[in-house]
This record gives sequence, structure tokens and C-alpha cells, in this order.
Amino acid sequence: MRAQDSATASSPIAVVEPPATSSTASAASRTEASAAAAHGPAAASPAHQPTAATPSPATAPGRSGTVLAGLGVVAFSLTFPATAWGLESFGPWSLVALRSVLAALVAGGVLLAARVPLPARRHWAGLAVVGGGVVVGFPLLTTLALQTSTTSHAAVVVGLLPLTTAVLGSLRTGERPSRLFWGAALAGAAVVIVFTVRESGGALAAGDLYLFGALLVCAAGYTEGGRLARVMPGWQVIGWALVLCLPLAVAGSLVALPLEPVRLTAHGVVGLVWVAAGSTFLGLYVWYRGMAAIGVARASQLQLAQPLLTLVWSFLLLGEEISAAAPVAAVAVLVCIAATQRAGRSGARTSRAVRTPARRP
Repeated sequence: MRAQDSATASSPIAVVEPPATSSTASAASRTEASAAAAHGPAAASPAHQPTAATPSPATAPGRSGTVLAGLGVVAFSLTFPATAWGLESFGPWSLVALRSVLAALVAGGVLLAARVPLPARRHWAGLAVVGGGVVVGFPLLTTLALQTSTTSHAAVVVGLLPLTTAVLGSLRTGERPSRLFWGAALAGAAVVIVFTVRESGGALAAGDLYLFGALLVCAAGYTEGGRLARVMPGWQVIGWALVLCLPLAVAGSLVALPLEPVRLTAHGVVGLVWVAAGSTFLGLYVWYRGMAAIGVARASQLQLAQPLLTLVWSFLLLGEEISAAAPVAAVAVLVCIAATQRAGRSGARTSRAVRTPARRP
């Protein structure tokens, strides 16, 4: 009897808060689904409704990405004048090697301080492309070109770089910008090319082969870096690329310094420090973060402003003259940049709407 009393005493506990049976849950689910089908999206469960507090990917991240990429462009626009200053003290090979060594030491120190683990093996090939393009290839080729070309003439490379990067980025990452984007990109490239060629007198310089080679390797490095910045922070992308190139940079320094004369000047030291810490590390850090946020194609078109900024710095720092056509070209370029950014935002919203599947209640 005690065992029977114990069994009967436990039954009221099960009756007070009965668990929902499977048949009851199924009936509730069918009722909710029927209501949603009858009344449309408005009848969906509140858990599936978008909230006003959720930021749109095209608003807050888009604006911050544009600002970061724009800061990168400002840093890059100082590269040619700083390189011209650096050549006052160092030979071209020594300048590029020392630039890479200093930038790699800064990057390596930051990585060690943050205790960042080594990247996955599958990312090392991409990091090698970044290093070969933006750490070694572009600095070396443009430095060699600046021995025979002015900074204003070398800016023609930057005039073509945004379009080249957008094309490679579309092929590499699968981005599909709209026709408006491509039209504005082509128009911006045409404006910059016409302006820079007009400023340089329309003649090809001896260093143009270096410049066109720099265009291709830099676009490849930008594209691969923008892709990697989606899976790791941008500062780690350029940091590991610099560390990867450090042995080559040290070897280059040991070979070049004894062969090329060194005449230390204030301009030369400042130019070396800027191209190492400013252009190579900090500039690429914010640049890759911006590219990860807004896409390779959209970020690349912000560089349409870089040749004009370079001309301003060349006037202020090197004493090179700027013609009256510069303000007109600047306005035209800004219009093209605005068009590419607007087209990029519209394309991103359309792409998300196509890819996002309808949620079932």
C-alpha cells in the first residue's frame, strides 16, 4: 500500500503543469502557419520580423568602410612625394628594401604584442600575392620609374589602378557591379588619364614600362588583400604579408646598401619613414578594412581622387606646378566617385534581396 500511495501522490504534480504534447504542438504550428498564409507577411511571428534597431549593411558599415578606404587613399597619395624625398638620401633598391624592413618590423611587433596566431595554411598563398604586389612589386617598380618620371606623370598609374582593381576584383571575388558603376568607373578613369597625360605633355617617359607593371601587380595585391580581409582583420593581412617578405627585404638591404651611396638628409629620412609606416602599414591597414566592408570594386573607385591629391602634395612638398585644369578635373572625378558609390550601394541592396531566402514561420 505504501508503494501504491507513493505512486498516487506523484500524479497531481504531473497534472498541475502538463507538458505540451506533440499533437498539441503540431496543431498550434498548423494554426500559426494557416494564419500566416491567410494574412501574408504581416502575420508572421514577431521573432521573424526585422527590427528598426538593426542597422542595414549598406548604412553604418558602408559609411565606416568608405571612410576607412578614403583614409587609405589619403595615405597612398603621399607615397610618390615621400618616395621622391627618400631618393634624395637612398638609391632606389636601398629605399625599397629599407622601407619593407622597417614596415615589417612595425607589423611584426604589433602581431607579437597582440599574440596573433599564425594564419591558416590556405591563406598563405593569398598573403604571398599581397606581399609580392603591394610590399615588393609596386614600391620597387614605381621607385625605379620616379628616377626618370615626375610624380605628376607617375600619377597616370593611379589613374588606371581603380578600374584595373575593379576588374580583377570582379573576377576574383565574384562581385557583379551594375552597368552604372562600370560607366562611372570608365568615365572617372578617362578623366584622370586625360588630365595626367595633358599635365605631363602627352609624351611617354622612359619609366612607363615600370609604371604599367606596377599597375598590374598592385591591382592583384589589392584584390587579394580585400578578399583576405573578409576572413581576418585588415591589419593582420598586411602585417603577415610584410613579415612574409622580411627575409627578402633584409637580403635586399644587405646587397643594395653597399652598392648605392647613402646621403642622409631630413627629407630623405622623413620620406623613408612615411613610405614604411604610413603608406605601407597604416595606409594598407585602413584600406583593407574599408575594402572588406564595402567591397573591392566600390573601394577601388575612391582611388580616382588619388592622382589629384598627389598633385596637391607635389605642389606643396616638391614645388611642382599645378595647372588651372586641376579644379575642373577634381570636380569631374568627385562626380564619378559619387556615382560609383551610389551604384555600388544599390547593387549591394539588390544582391542581398536576391540571395536572402524567404523565412518560413
